Order: sequence, then C-alpha cells, then structure tokens
Amino acid sequence: MDKKALFFLREKQNNTMKKLSLALTISLLCLMISFGCGKKTTEISLEVASSDEALFKLGEKFIKKDPEKARLYLRQVIDSFPKSFYAQQAKLAIADSYYRKRDEGSMILAASEYSEFISLFPYSPSAPLAQHQIAMTFYRKVLKPGRDQTKTKQALAEFKKVVTNYPLSEEAKSAQEKILDCEDRLAEHTLHIGVHYYRVKAYNAATSRLSEILTNFPNFSKMDMVYYYLGDSYYKATLVEQSIPYFTKLITDFPQSKLAKKATARLEEIETKKK
Repeated sequence: MDKKALFFLREKQNNTMKKLSLALTISLLCLMISFGCGKKTTEISLEVASSDEALFKLGEKFIKKDPEKARLYLRQVIDSFPKSFYAQQAKLAIADSYYRKRDEGSMILAASEYSEFISLFPYSPSAPLAQHQIAMTFYRKVLKPGRDQTKTKQALAEFKKVVTNYPLSEEAKSAQEKILDCEDRLAEHTLHIGVHYYRVKAYNAATSRLSEILTNFPNFSKMDMVYYYLGDSYYKATLVEQSIPYFTKLITDFPQSKLAKKATARLEEIETKKK
C-alpha cells in the first residue's frame, strides 16, 4: 500500500473514532439525564441531547408542570454548552422556577441561582435583572414595621447594588422605588421603638432613636411624627430650648398635620412660661 492510500486510511479511521467518541459522549449524557438524582426518569434522543436549543426548549416545556424534571434538562444545557446563549437562559429559568414557589427555602435557592448567574455571566444584558431578583427574594419576605426587619435590610442592600452596578438599566428605576419603600419601613420601625420609649417616659432613649431617623431616613413619609415626638421628648425631659426647633419645623413643613396643632400649643406654653 502506497503512502497516499495509507494516509487516507488513517484519516478515515480517525474520523470513525471521533464519531464513536461523540456518540459515546451523547449516550452517557442521555444516561445522566435518565438516571440523574435517582428521582426523575427522563429519556431523550441523541439528537436532542446534542443540541443546546433542543434541550432548553425541552426544559422550558416542563418548567411549570414539572419543575424538577425541567431543571434536569436545563442544568444539562449549562453543563454541556456553558458558553451558549441558551446556557444563560437556562440558568435564569432555573432561578425563576425556584422564585415562583415563594416559600422560604425556594427563595434562598433562587437567590443562590441568580447570584451564580451574575458570576458566570457578568456582562450579560440579564445581569441587572438577576441582581434585582436577588433583592426581590428578600423583599417578598419583609415583615411589618414593629417586627424583625432583617429581610428589609437585606433587600435594601441588594437593591442598592442594582443602582450602583447597573445605574442605566431599567431595573435601576424599579430598584430606586423599592429602596425608598425599604427605607420607609425601617424608619417606621425605628419610630415605633422611639414612641414606645416616649410612652414609658424613657425620654433619652426616645430622642436617641428618633434622631436616627433624621440622620438615616430624611425622606421618611411620617416625618411630622418624628418632629413632634422628638420635640415633646425634649420638652418632657425639661430640655425646653431643645424642643423648640422640632415643634417649629413641624408647623412650618407640615401645617396640615394633626400634630401641628399640638406643636403650636406646646410653643404657646413655652412662651407663656417665659413671661
């Protein structure tokens, strides 16, 4: 056999081995999907297993009626085609599938999946959305003012990341609105504590808490209450001169507030005592 014929024979053998290797890989892929996790049984053709788009669409098909099964297909897209556009879509779909369940455990898993998405695809156009969704997993679980505000603080921190890292995104606009709401909730929580101290005549503790609102949450929607209880805490603590600016601020900035009348009465009392 001449060298040319020998060369073509070897090339043919190499191509045959490559095809066998590919077929073996796809077969193993099918087995992994068929018996993955020992819980779900899914069977797919070699044609589907070798296509990122086909695998993704298969996962998309089951995402609502059988999320666990869908995630098997979607994770296979990520594992087999990590640089693919469909790998990005698959990662988001997995995160969304957990987010839709809304229970505490699912929200934790959703936040983890969204966070991994940002790590894997930091320059993706969907990165701002993923960060916004991380914040939403906490925001969905915030409690009313007066109760533990840990989730509110976590949501606030994550929404601020949206604005800082993706300032020109559409998600940044939504995040800004949520930031104001979170801050309002935290301010109202602090107001509840301050008013409690005021009512039990712990005036130093009351002024300390209420002053935090002026410093940290200047846009609080119930600032008229903050001014009144700050002023009256100083007044009742016999620090009359320190109360005057707060009563005055309340009357000037919130003339329609019900508390403006009380503030006016306090200022009149102070003027009467000075005479």
